[in-house]
Amino acid sequence: MRGAIGLFSSSMLAINELTYAFQGTAPIFENINLRVAPGEFVSVIGPSGSGKSTLFKLITGLLAPDKGEIGINGEISGERLGKVGYMPQKDLLLPWRTVLDNVMLPLEVEGKKGNLAEIHEWFSRFGLKGYENAFPDELSGGMRQRAAFLRTIMTGKELLLLDEPFGALDAMTKRNMHTWLLGLWEDLQKTVLFITHDLEEAILLSDRIYLLGDAHVREWKVNLPRPRNSDQIYQPEFIELRKELERLIHHEN
Repeated sequence: MRGAIGLFSSSMLAINELTYAFQGTAPIFENINLRVAPGEFVSVIGPSGSGKSTLFKLITGLLAPDKGEIGINGEISGERLGKVGYMPQKDLLLPWRTVLDNVMLPLEVEGKKGNLAEIHEWFSRFGLKGYENAFPDELSGGMRQRAAFLRTIMTGKELLLLDEPFGALDAMTKRNMHTWLLGLWEDLQKTVLFITHDLEEAILLSDRIYLLGDAHVREWKVNLPRPRNSDQIYQPEFIELRKELERLIHHEN
């Protein structure tokens, strides 16, 4: 137990011996352990139905585990709603609100006004300057995702859960978003847990990857130095890492 306490205190996110099953079904997770250190970028991959989105719902507190503990920033609590920033796959921007009003929504929910000058600086950093008064249907797919991510940043949370945020984008836009996100993450030093089906995306962005499957989880370290850029996907060492990850996935399944 002493080791578990140390794990919780040193991690931004720590999951210990987690078990969860929907009523009347086999466990989706069974005694899994997972950790994310402060400032880390960690991805979660696995086939459809392996429980990736369910894992996020457990972390956020939308679901309660059948067994085990979840700690966020050193605090073990059954009440986790509102303690993380969560960005779903669909941007869920409200079409009747301007981009600025959408981004301000987390502040409104908490009864805060925010500093408009600082928020306009954020718009510039996110490549959205000049679109504050636009409506979501006036934005490209990549811009909508940046707006949704900025809204997540506005929650002020240190731990961000990103559920396939680039899954619906075309290949070229996705590559541009990778470059943008790598630079932004290194600048913001936020802790990110990232769901993806894209192996190249997981390797390029992550420090470590967790593979979900058969109710268990396996950790894989990305041995690729930082800083990184999207052109690295063509380099021999990157290609070898992808082959290694593919072999591991086939072995797991």
